[in-house]
Amino acid sequence: MTSKTKKNILLFLVCSSLAAWNACKKDDDLVALPQPLKNEPEVITTLKLSFTDSANTGNVRVATFRDPDGDGGAAYDIFDTIRLQANKTWFAKIVLLNEAVTPADTMSKEVAAEKNDHLFCFTPSGSSASVSITDRDGNNLPLGLLSTWRTGAAGNGFMRVELKHQVGTKTGACSPGETDIQVNFPVKIQ
Repeated sequence: MTSKTKKNILLFLVCSSLAAWNACKKDDDLVALPQPLKNEPEVITTLKLSFTDSANTGNVRVATFRDPDGDGGAAYDIFDTIRLQANKTWFAKIVLLNEAVTPADTMSKEVAAEKNDHLFCFTPSGSSASVSITDRDGNNLPLGLLSTWRTGAAGNGFMRVELKHQVGTKTGACSPGETDIQVNFPVKIQ
């Protein structure tokens, strides 16, 4: 082998080593991709509250809010007032629907399946109704698909019903997370 061939081989090995070293070097310009969400927020067009009188199960009241295209776009087409008798205890159940798809999807089933990531919050304003959540998630934190409402004296007010989406942040408080749906129902206690 000639000295020129040896130099060429040596030059080739040095260049190959440098190329391999540069290829393995960390690129500081790379941006980390965000982790995908574990759980997308729900599309909810309809929230139905069913109330059953604890002393007379034949006494059932229903209040519905429906916005057919969901958040944004057209306005709601059903927005009921919650009408309950005074000084009673009511068992309440929430049913959530996505009626923007055919057939309608029962979103309350998905919320129940993902109960560790959801929380219903009930906030009265000027109403004598108080709410106690009776269902729990896998960590023994409140969920809110089922609740007990106690009505006091006759009067009018509001009850904000809000579903919080709290993936990995649920503590039982309403402050963390995003809102899947929020309705400020008028309330008449008669």
